[in-house]
Amino acid sequence: MKQPLPEARRSDARAGWRFAALAGVTAGLAAAPAAPARPTAAVAAALPMTVIALAASRPPDRAEPALAITWLAVVALVGAFAGFLAGGARVQAIDAGALVGRPGAKVSITGFVSGVPRRIGDEIGVRLDSRAGPVLVAVSAPLPELPVGGEIRAEGVLAEPEPWRAAQLRRQGIAMVLRAGQVEPGPGRRRGPAGWIDHVRARAEQALDRGMPDREASLARGFVLGEDDRIDPRMREEFQRSNLAHLLAVSGQNVLLLCLLAWPVFAVVGLTLRARLIAALCLIAIYVPVTGAGPSIQRAGVMGAAGLVAALADRPRSRWYALLLAAGTTLAINPRAHGDVGWQLSFAAVIGILFWSARLGSILGGGVPRRSARRALIEGVAVTVAATVATAPLMAHHFEQFSPVALPANVLALPAVAPAMWLGMLAGFAGQFSAIPVEPLNWLNSLFLAYIAQVAHWLASPDWALVTVQLPSIWSVAAAFAVLIGGIELGLRWMEAQRRVRRGLRSETASLRSANRFCSSRNLGGPAAVFLIIAGLLVWSSFDLRSEPPPTGLVVRVLDVGQGDSILLQPPDAEPVLVDTGPPGADVENRLRELGVDSLAAVVITHDQSDHAGGLGGVLESVDVARVVFGAEDPAIRGIALGAGAEPLRLGEGGELASGDLRLTALWPPREIVQSDRDPNQLSLVVVARWRHFSMLLMGDAEAGSVPIDPGPVDVLKVSHHGSADEGLDRLLEHATPRVAVISVGEDNSFGHPAPETLRDLRTGQVATLRTDQRGEIAIEADASGWATQAGGG
Repeated sequence: MKQPLPEARRSDARAGWRFAALAGVTAGLAAAPAAPARPTAAVAAALPMTVIALAASRPPDRAEPALAITWLAVVALVGAFAGFLAGGARVQAIDAGALVGRPGAKVSITGFVSGVPRRIGDEIGVRLDSRAGPVLVAVSAPLPELPVGGEIRAEGVLAEPEPWRAAQLRRQGIAMVLRAGQVEPGPGRRRGPAGWIDHVRARAEQALDRGMPDREASLARGFVLGEDDRIDPRMREEFQRSNLAHLLAVSGQNVLLLCLLAWPVFAVVGLTLRARLIAALCLIAIYVPVTGAGPSIQRAGVMGAAGLVAALADRPRSRWYALLLAAGTTLAINPRAHGDVGWQLSFAAVIGILFWSARLGSILGGGVPRRSARRALIEGVAVTVAATVATAPLMAHHFEQFSPVALPANVLALPAVAPAMWLGMLAGFAGQFSAIPVEPLNWLNSLFLAYIAQVAHWLASPDWALVTVQLPSIWSVAAAFAVLIGGIELGLRWMEAQRRVRRGLRSETASLRSANRFCSSRNLGGPAAVFLIIAGLLVWSSFDLRSEPPPTGLVVRVLDVGQGDSILLQPPDAEPVLVDTGPPGADVENRLRELGVDSLAAVVITHDQSDHAGGLGGVLESVDVARVVFGAEDPAIRGIALGAGAEPLRLGEGGELASGDLRLTALWPPREIVQSDRDPNQLSLVVVARWRHFSMLLMGDAEAGSVPIDPGPVDVLKVSHHGSADEGLDRLLEHATPRVAVISVGEDNSFGHPAPETLRDLRTGQVATLRTDQRGEIAIEADASGWATQAGGG
């Protein structure tokens, strides 16, 4: 007589096929962007028939392990097929909802602002939901205040998005860019649930602005609402260099951190485990609408809730099931989500927290009472360390950056992060009720925010705070993760062994039991499957598998064009930018051809004089140029650009031009200055070029004695006006402290350039000086190890 199968075995069997089905569906959803637009009827009909056949052929609970594993593999494949078809339908629905029109068509669109306006270079991008579908409105002119949910009317010309942001916009369901010449706010507002959320968010924004200094208020909006548009660019750069930038965006890591740091507080007040879990989930439910409930915030809420449930689950399999469910849910909403860097970093952080935070907290907090402030701080440090380490390979892949100060910066900021987030949330919640004063909360919060800003400033200051590390291929990222996991695991095991030695529990039996538990297939099977799926998704997107190794750094070439200027900046991962084209006959186009440059992200004309713009026509005829950029308004340059099919773009003070990781920020002239009878040299465009740790100040012909600029410290100075006398040069050198100065000047020129007083000021400032009339073309190469100069073309 057969004995009945234990209930635990039956439960394990049911969990097994559910896990396999979910894993398959998740993988299928991730592959859905490659699905055909319309699968054939036979393919669609095959799915339900396959599911029925699969259910009918399910092996008995007492089946041989090989048969059970085979059946689970088939379940996963069928799930992948289902996810692939369903995800493909979802992708098609998202794409069908986008506004699509003929490029170049002049249109007028009315709709509602669906996201916080973002500045990109000299443009402001506004996501607009219109009746015809979502579209990105790009505006160069200053904009009035455009609240999320507010109605606007935009007139302009439709265009296809630039290649560098097309994929990101596609993930948001946007297919076209409206380059608007006019944007007018309307009287209407969104209605329904979206309108209610808009009101909640607007009241939270107003609450965070009351009773707090401007700097801290901008940080509070970043911490709580994910709005970093008001943060000073220099402060944002300090947060990036110190690896604290994740605090300025709402992510699954931040939501999980918020809940985990609130967990000890719930324990101190005496809540049970179930009550603490419910309270934390309620915290997420409040947080998501207060922050605007946008797609990224919804995703962060799902990830944070799943990570919280996973961290508190009794069984390892339940933890990984919760995490896999979060991946499937976010991909069901948008199958292209896995290509988003924020999605990848959030999952990597949560996985790191699940793998290591509990063990690290147990090691560091051994003997410390569980319900104590010290234990809460130790557990917060463990969570921070696990998340920071787990995201390092992806940071290196996507941004080619590694911050040696990341761990100390995050650990030093940790004691203030939780109070800043809690107080910000309380202020946002209290701001929904006009009778509740928020000023005391904001005053207290400003102290914590000021401390975090100071930590970012301190740890971003060293030159080595951010170094370049490249992981360009799937294999390099996989290898980095493998080394990371192995190293952390060995380190944790060593610390656990030392802890056992200190406790006098160094028995061989205990060690064997620990090893057996770690190596058991039951404990490793689920985590291994989830890790492979999630890791595959994390490293799938955005890889460029090239036969030749990519360039390792930025190359700046000060071309030898005689008495004129022409500087080529070549970032390793994007199209080059040419600043000025030299005088007529300089053959800059031939030099570009020799260097293999057949397209440019932009040609920047500092000012319309022949020694700087004389070769523009030849460059536009021989090279594909996306944009022609200028400073003071110049109808002639604008007309030349339009005639060549390039986009004219005015770049004024504070504007930015980007190509990959290369950023050109304009310091002069102000946007309100118009072309007049003033000396054109005084209206010359002045920019700072930044790439990773390297910076170069390009003065054009604007002499420091005539233009009020403050570039901050730079590595290299391109001396203005071919080295002519400049009364403000000594003050500029004192503030900018360049190590090298380059002078683009013609040999035996009739102007006497460079002036003796200019060379004297450079010698007095101990600045090494390179001249094209003496050394020819000058190349400056910057990479992870630093930067160096070469003459003769480099």
